[in-house]
Amino acid sequence: MSTATATSDPPAVPPRRGLILIIASPSGAGKSTLSRLLLQKNPDLTLSVSVTTRQRRPSEVDGIHYHFIDKRRFEALRDRGELLEWAEVHGNYYGTPREPVEAALLAGCDTLFDIDVQGTLQVYQALRPDVASVFILPPSIPELVERLRRRAEDDAATIQKRLASAAKEIPHWRDFDYVLVNDDLERSLASLEAILTAERLKRARNDLPAGGLVDELMAELAAKIAGS
Repeated sequence: MSTATATSDPPAVPPRRGLILIIASPSGAGKSTLSRLLLQKNPDLTLSVSVTTRQRRPSEVDGIHYHFIDKRRFEALRDRGELLEWAEVHGNYYGTPREPVEAALLAGCDTLFDIDVQGTLQVYQALRPDVASVFILPPSIPELVERLRRRAEDDAATIQKRLASAAKEIPHWRDFDYVLVNDDLERSLASLEAILTAERLKRARNDLPAGGLVDELMAELAAKIAGS
């Protein structure tokens, strides 16, 4: 009667902790376009889908661009502490569900946030070591206005509200880790990809997997030196 020799699998290398990449800008500076292109080129990057009480635009899909909910449900999520960040913008509520973001961080998955300055500052308070933030600036105010008009989704009064918000948001550019002037879409996208790569390689996010490898290398070196 033969007996099988039990073999144990090598211990699993723990994943690095995930990353939150925040891209923020005044409306019309290009953050949504850049976010979409960055996601297309990086399938291992996941978009955090916010909840909002505002009306869905014709070009938006529920569950893809936002989860569109009513005010009562939003307030319930907020009051139960289930939102990582939330803000009221132009009379509408926006927020980020907490649980999927925290689960992604623990699993070593990277999440892209397309949020405003208010939301960014709240995420800092909760998860600052996990965040890399980028603020997108327009090349000029006339260009910003032209982009808002070309979008053809806002009336003149709404555009004026967005410009008033831009006047409040732009001075916060110093609160961000990186700043990009979006005067050339391809160049801005390349810069975002470089930021993402660098942030993924930071030692603080790779302590567990890299630390295990270093221990193995040092043990092998010690054995090699002792045997020589």
